[in-house]
Amino acid sequence: MKIAVYPGTFDPITLGHVDVIRRAKSITDTLHVSVARNSAKKTMFSLEERLEMLRTVVGDTKGIIVDSFEGLTVNYCLSLNACAIVRGLRAISDFEFEFQMALTNRKLDERIETIFLMPSEQYTYLSSAMIKEIARLDGDISPFVPKECVERIKKRCRIGG
Repeated sequence: MKIAVYPGTFDPITLGHVDVIRRAKSITDTLHVSVARNSAKKTMFSLEERLEMLRTVVGDTKGIIVDSFEGLTVNYCLSLNACAIVRGLRAISDFEFEFQMALTNRKLDERIETIFLMPSEQYTYLSSAMIKEIARLDGDISPFVPKECVERIKKRCRIGG
């Protein structure tokens, strides 16, 4: 059984994330969509809220497990017996950082492969930061995030994010 991990902050989940999740699931038996617990990163939503949004959007999909982890992604993958880390590449600007991270992870454990997936063209410009900014400025985020999350994101931005 091929197990892969799609790690991220998902603060909040975007339609680009959903697209990468769908693509990754099509090439793996089990996909762990895993929220990284990173106390150094300031997030709009708590870990529990991000997990809840992910479970609402993709949690009922066969072969997808929504969970969280702390520490090195490679160690987390090894604990799951995963063979791959999935990363989304939106634009060339993402490549340098993702490439460095993939090579570092390979150096930590060469058994874990990194798979880069590009989202559909209509999502290549999306980022969680952009979504939060649009919502803070009272713009329409519905074309960019799952419908189940629109009101939750807008409400959080109205109360000061």
